[in-house]
Amino acid sequence: MSMASALCLFTAACGGARDDADRPGRGSVVSVAPVFEMTAAQTGDYLAEWKYPVAGAHGVRAHRVVYETVAADGTSTTASGLVVVPDTGVQRLRLVSYAHGTTVRRDEAPSADGETERARTVQFAAAGYAAVAPDYLGLGEGPGFHPYAHAPTEASASADLLLATRSLLADQGRDLDPNVLVTGFSQGAQAALALGRELNSGAIEGFAPAAVAAVSGAYAVQEVQAPAALDGRVEGRPAVFYLGYWITAMNRIYHLYDDPAEAFQQPYAQRIDGLFDGRHDLLAVSSGLPDTPQKLLTPQYLELARNPTGAALRAMADSDTVCDWTAAVPVRLFAAPGDRSVPFENSLRCTKAELGASAELIDLGDIDHGATVREALPRILDWFRKTQPPA
Repeated sequence: MSMASALCLFTAACGGARDDADRPGRGSVVSVAPVFEMTAAQTGDYLAEWKYPVAGAHGVRAHRVVYETVAADGTSTTASGLVVVPDTGVQRLRLVSYAHGTTVRRDEAPSADGETERARTVQFAAAGYAAVAPDYLGLGEGPGFHPYAHAPTEASASADLLLATRSLLADQGRDLDPNVLVTGFSQGAQAALALGRELNSGAIEGFAPAAVAAVSGAYAVQEVQAPAALDGRVEGRPAVFYLGYWITAMNRIYHLYDDPAEAFQQPYAQRIDGLFDGRHDLLAVSSGLPDTPQKLLTPQYLELARNPTGAALRAMADSDTVCDWTAAVPVRLFAAPGDRSVPFENSLRCTKAELGASAELIDLGDIDHGATVREALPRILDWFRKTQPPA
């Protein structure tokens, strides 16, 4: 991917949609469909069941929004996302963008049937915020493949959902406070920092950051996540899943190999593209792959994971910049030393980058990866309420 293509993802005049007279601009709404509606009592019961209780929860209305955005090569495409609006009398709503964790099956995205991530989004709407959750490219209603852990398109899909949400609410006679509260978990933590960086730079017209909170993200693929997947800091099954997903996704953008057998040992080489086709869930993918990276990858690709060069290095470098900015707003990074899927060292590395000057690292203790989001999100909501309370 050229530097021009990477920059194109974040500019209003980006190729594709802007150059094609037959398509509207980025962030334009293609379609809106109702997903669910809950009264205040129903919202409270729903969140209590998911263990994300919100005192004085509002009723909410949720929409699936399909909107214009850009693909990894800068050409125009569409993506979908969940927009949850609180039932309040407030005309000007404050906005939370929540970026979801890793999903392999497209219908498990927040705007589809991804109930876990949907509940996390509803938590913020129940507290009085307009809450949005991008599905990212290739998930939900988005066409094509999902460019897993590709920070540039995570940011562009997230940014364009903000624009689409502003249009949706305008049609409902409401508007948005331009200062966005940004958060995300796991893959979504990377996406949250990527979006925060773009908001902080003024690249998203009409929006700015208010605060950023990220939970357990793989912010340093080259320096931390890939080596940890090979040396045992990441448990075997999660390591295999991460490497398989990342390599197949990056191959579609950066052309890492001509034949899967260059990267993956048999019999996995002949089945891996099919496993990551957006129709298989985590269990199906994991059951089709081995239990260690050494059984999955060829010697050449084991070495590339340790010491990347060429296209593999470019793929890592393009997404390993989400901590390389100086924030003008408060930033909190939540992570756990007990995490055996996304090592704590990712967040430590982030504090040593430019972002470290304004980022506070919050140690969640000896808990596993999934527990970090359950522990962090209520604390993030409380922090957001103190930083920018709902109107």
